[in-house]
Amino acid sequence: MKSTQNPSAPVGLPVLQGVLPITTAQVPTEFLAGITLAAIAIPEVMGYTKISGTPVITGLYTMLLPTALFAVFGSSRHLVVGADSATAAILAAGLVGIAATGSEQYVALACVLALMAAAFLILARLLRLGFLADFLSRTVLIGFLTGVGIQVALGQIAGMLGLKGGGHGTLGKLWNDLQQLGQLSRYELIIALSVLVVIVGLKKVSKKIPGALIAVIGTMIASWGFGLDKQVHVVGAVPGGLPYLGLPKVDWNWQVMTTLIPTAFATFVVILAQSAATASAYATRYSERLSENIDLVGLAMANIGAGLSGTFVVNGSPTKTQILDSAGGRSQLSLLVMAAIVLLVLLFLTAPLRFMPEAALSAIVFLIGIGLIDLAAMRRIFRQRRSEFWVAVITALTVVVAGVQQGILLAIALSLIEHTRYGYRPKNAVLVPGESGGRQSQPVATAAQATPGLVIYRFTHSLYYANCRQFADEISYLANTAEPPLRWLCLDASAMDDVDYSAAETLRSVHAKLKAKGIRLVVAEEMEDFKGKARYQLRELLGEDAFYDHLEDLVKEYRRQFNMPVPAQRSEATPAAVEREA
Repeated sequence: MKSTQNPSAPVGLPVLQGVLPITTAQVPTEFLAGITLAAIAIPEVMGYTKISGTPVITGLYTMLLPTALFAVFGSSRHLVVGADSATAAILAAGLVGIAATGSEQYVALACVLALMAAAFLILARLLRLGFLADFLSRTVLIGFLTGVGIQVALGQIAGMLGLKGGGHGTLGKLWNDLQQLGQLSRYELIIALSVLVVIVGLKKVSKKIPGALIAVIGTMIASWGFGLDKQVHVVGAVPGGLPYLGLPKVDWNWQVMTTLIPTAFATFVVILAQSAATASAYATRYSERLSENIDLVGLAMANIGAGLSGTFVVNGSPTKTQILDSAGGRSQLSLLVMAAIVLLVLLFLTAPLRFMPEAALSAIVFLIGIGLIDLAAMRRIFRQRRSEFWVAVITALTVVVAGVQQGILLAIALSLIEHTRYGYRPKNAVLVPGESGGRQSQPVATAAQATPGLVIYRFTHSLYYANCRQFADEISYLANTAEPPLRWLCLDASAMDDVDYSAAETLRSVHAKLKAKGIRLVVAEEMEDFKGKARYQLRELLGEDAFYDHLEDLVKEYRRQFNMPVPAQRSEATPAAVEREA
């Protein structure tokens, strides 16, 4: 997340930076946006509980204390924090086999995971590790979310058809569903199809219409009025009132913690990457102040609230953030309004939820999964950068075949590999005079000289242990093949912002070999970071007079030392100017 400045934003306040300043005229719009978001998000978060494997009521809990805490302690004025399909799927994958899905122990462990994710976020804040979000590239994030979408959508087929389900992993569950097709329930199939038609149809009319809420209310009324609760699976009794506040009731031992650490870290990475990308996009859109460090605190507080209020990990949601923005919400006041509405639902309106058919929730979650499958983005990646497309595909397939946790770890690894691959083999060049003045790049293989006896070699990346061999090989090639023989070899360091120890030793070796051949190594246009590598004693090695601020100064000095004539300046006069002179 890159910080942008808004002169009207409060500076120095530790809280309410996402709410203040706000005008009286803006308050009604914020209230309406909060009501709209609540209407759309309430059925959606209940659907997320089918992904996380927790009771339905925990979905509502994610919109209460966690949302309010981020609104108070966060920096972003737009980011909506709550239940999220990606982190819910990671949670479910991490708790498989540790506790029975939906049990008290399972919920308690989900709370522990939220607290552990908060601990990682606090650690990231203390160590200023917000930059870690950049290590999950947009390509693999698209692939990861597409894989999660496929997994989530396929996982709801049994619920939509009223099948018993079963099996391990996405493919195992799909195979079991196919074998049980003869046992499908017509009632549950009709309910699921009706929900899909209502939501999709109303969305085509207007995205502001809460289609999911209308569908859920409709199915609950039908279930109650026609006694469908005797024909289909329903949610059942949902406890009302406020959540229990306190530490989760688990056996706090080292074995439990070490078992959950990989899952907690995977959720932390997704929270960091997805929240940062979403908050940054909206801050840039509205030219507003944004602090990644304050948002880390806000996200940590939100997850602490989740862990202490009996629910699961929360994350910045791109879809809900877009819903709020479309409804006119421009501050976290909308989120506080939404939390107030959820509070009213918890206190007075949980009783009707017991009639909700599970097929309706499965249909809602199915559409959530379909929404995560970003085929348009995958096509764009395929057209623009084929190698990154296959990285996204591999990430998506890993999520579907191996699991969400393995998919996020692979996504991180592939992002790093993709970055390292280009830094490992940078496309360097030699610079020669351009036809219309200035300088132009040519491939190193041409060994082209800027002027007889002088090669200007531009290295286009930081110099470090992985690419210093390429650096040495290319300089050796230039020294051995240049015609006429080289007198000076200039390193254009304008793109080199770092030199590690291995690279510094390579520079010493290159300097010694060039010196043995009677070739002087000089440096031009070095960056400040390169200048700061005094500990490597590069200036003592090459000499202070071997460093030039500009390439033009270097070329002039080279020509002066070897008594070479300065080439005539190319005339850039226009035909009209020539005619005037005549």
